[in-house]
Amino acid sequence: MSISFDSALGIHQQALLVRTARTEMLASNIANVDTPGYKAIDIDFKAVLQASVDNRQQAGSLNTTHSRHIQLNTNSSNAETLYRVPTQSSLDGNTVDGQVEKSAFAENAIRYQASLEFLSSKFKGMLNALKSQG
Repeated sequence: MSISFDSALGIHQQALLVRTARTEMLASNIANVDTPGYKAIDIDFKAVLQASVDNRQQAGSLNTTHSRHIQLNTNSSNAETLYRVPTQSSLDGNTVDGQVEKSAFAENAIRYQASLEFLSSKFKGMLNALKSQG
């Protein structure tokens, strides 16, 4: 009986990729809090994750018959970038609100850690199953 990591791990492997991309965006926002004209960016996590899952499902069923066929891109780092609407305008054109960005960063980090913990427990369960089989 073969083990399919895609079915065993579920959506959490794609969630980690999307959370990583979001972490980079939020960190960039925080780093540029005082940069004149900088526009705060983010992604819609749910939409990007759903697109990533849909792309993986399509890629799993995609048959290419020639080596020059275009491969379906399943990389979540090409997420649609959204610009954050500021709650208070700035004279220098910067739309970063440090408190909002730090809050979003902390929430994203906690959710990233939760996905890591879930994956860790999945791997431990699979390892125990393999040990009991042998």
